[in-house]
Amino acid sequence: MKNHTRRSFIKYSALAGVGLMVIPSCLSQAAPATGIQLYTLRDQMAEDPAATLGRIAAMGYKEVESAGYGERQYYGLSAKEFRKLLDDNGLKAVSGHYLSGKQAPEKQGSLINGWEQAVEDALEVGQKFMVCAYLFDFERETLDAYKETAALLNKCGEIAKENGIQLCYHNHAFEFETLQGEVPYDILLSETDKDLLKMELDLYWTRKANVDPIQLFKENEGRFPLFHVKDMNEAGEFTAVGTGVIDFNQIFANRDKAGLKHFFVEQDRIEGDPFENVKTSYNNLQKIIA
Repeated sequence: MKNHTRRSFIKYSALAGVGLMVIPSCLSQAAPATGIQLYTLRDQMAEDPAATLGRIAAMGYKEVESAGYGERQYYGLSAKEFRKLLDDNGLKAVSGHYLSGKQAPEKQGSLINGWEQAVEDALEVGQKFMVCAYLFDFERETLDAYKETAALLNKCGEIAKENGIQLCYHNHAFEFETLQGEVPYDILLSETDKDLLKMELDLYWTRKANVDPIQLFKENEGRFPLFHVKDMNEAGEFTAVGTGVIDFNQIFANRDKAGLKHFFVEQDRIEGDPFENVKTSYNNLQKIIA
């Protein structure tokens, strides 16, 4: 098993440049369409999904990643209704977030309850990826708990794969903190089949953990088809993409090694007008990936 703590979890100071640098010329192909993780606008989606998706599309976003699926509904809509709303706005929901379900085992739409139905609904919406979004405290207290999660991800990944969908895992910072002498992220990488589980790398949380994403790409080539493009200000807080300290140019320059297929703007917390904020992120990203 690779131990990223000892070899690749290097300090990120070398990548601490401001995001709006000139893009390197070594990119071998055009970047994917710019997407947004709808958790960024969760309050607006809960209040009026049609108006929110319309405003997103008008900014130029082409893809979305859903959040909050459960009981066979997306934002109070059936999969068919949600797909129509997306189609009406020229958007594609290529990915969606899910939970293991262990925190609420009675609720359908998780890895442990109604996964086959969740896959069916994902296909209806048009998703190519399903992502395990988060582990609760009790799911990450021991290495054995992470190994149990890895086994569950393998099982659910196989079901997804049989239906033409790729299962991924989305990181925060805690997966990179040494636990019982090992790094949990290593467990998730090594205890899962690389074809059944790939990774959605959250670039903010990776930076927060002082991890070098490029080294991760080199050691696990092709295993990172999804990015969360999320910036950090000098105080370590969330900020609009391109206004912080993360050097996205260096990261995107290595996207072929990562295996990148889609990326999504995300901001967990926003001060001020959320729509103006995600518009700023979109506009700045176009300069970064031009």
